[in-house]
Amino acid sequence: MRGRGDNRAVMSLTTSVVLCTYNGARYLAAQWASVLAQSQLPGEIVVRDDASTDPTPELLRRLAADAKARGVVVRCLPGDRNLGYIANFEVALQAASGDVLLLCDQDDVWDPQKLARQVAEFEQRPELLLLCGNARRIDADGRDLQRSLFEVLRLTQAELRRIHAGRGFNVLLRRSMATGATVALRRSLLVDALPFPAGWVHDEWLAIISAALGGFDCLESQLVKYRQHATNQIGMPERRLSDKWRDLWRPRSALLGRMIARGEVLDQRLCNLKRREKPSCRIELAREIDHWRVRRALHGMPWKRVGPIFREMFNGGYSRYGSGWRSALRDLLRHH
Repeated sequence: MRGRGDNRAVMSLTTSVVLCTYNGARYLAAQWASVLAQSQLPGEIVVRDDASTDPTPELLRRLAADAKARGVVVRCLPGDRNLGYIANFEVALQAASGDVLLLCDQDDVWDPQKLARQVAEFEQRPELLLLCGNARRIDADGRDLQRSLFEVLRLTQAELRRIHAGRGFNVLLRRSMATGATVALRRSLLVDALPFPAGWVHDEWLAIISAALGGFDCLESQLVKYRQHATNQIGMPERRLSDKWRDLWRPRSALLGRMIARGEVLDQRLCNLKRREKPSCRIELAREIDHWRVRRALHGMPWKRVGPIFREMFNGGYSRYGSGWRSALRDLLRHH
């Protein structure tokens, strides 16, 4: 695809920005402007509005006209009913035609090099299926919140090395770190990743399926200003000590049951992949599910849990699939 405008590079992979909106009029124009300010313009922008009740639909019509005037194809999908953000992205992804699809939230701001940097990785690495990245966190008014997305997630250098070495599946079993606002994926991944199953968010599901197929990586550059505000669908706020303390006292059985169910859903999908997943993935997944089952079986007063918790610590389950001694301490103190 030949880029539009002066001094634009020639790229062989076509691109689609996949944007989902819902009551996003406050920030949408800034995000749209940053997409059109890319050093390499996208081939198309696919938008589905999730039945907004604010001025978003009218604003989209005006913004679409601006993009079309610059030679970008804009496809606005009918949004006559509210699907929720996960199903909204599923519909929009299916409608996109580019070789590389870039997920786009309505309230962020892209660095001018974001599209070109990510697409260059796909150009150079045929095996790459999904690429996520770091982000600069900003507040509702655009002020820098100082700590990056990866810093708030406490992503370690050891985890980053494992991801870059092709061992991202193990990292993603332990934590969700592929934030949709930073994600670009090869459209061929959708053959194995769709439909999105219950219990999984679209970005974490796309990431773990790509990792199972040996095609997951991340960029450490901060190519998105990731806006944090009161109406984020998910967001990435700082966790305060009071949040962690309250979390200690939340009942655990239901949460652990959901984790087991998620693992079983993933295992079933890995069985049904069109392409062969890495053989070690299902083995590692089975071990994780066993870990959650051990933790769900913990009952009684704290001193009755000490033995099983110690054995799981000794076996390495807490370090591989949780946060080590911190997860063990939570299991000792939490209600079950």
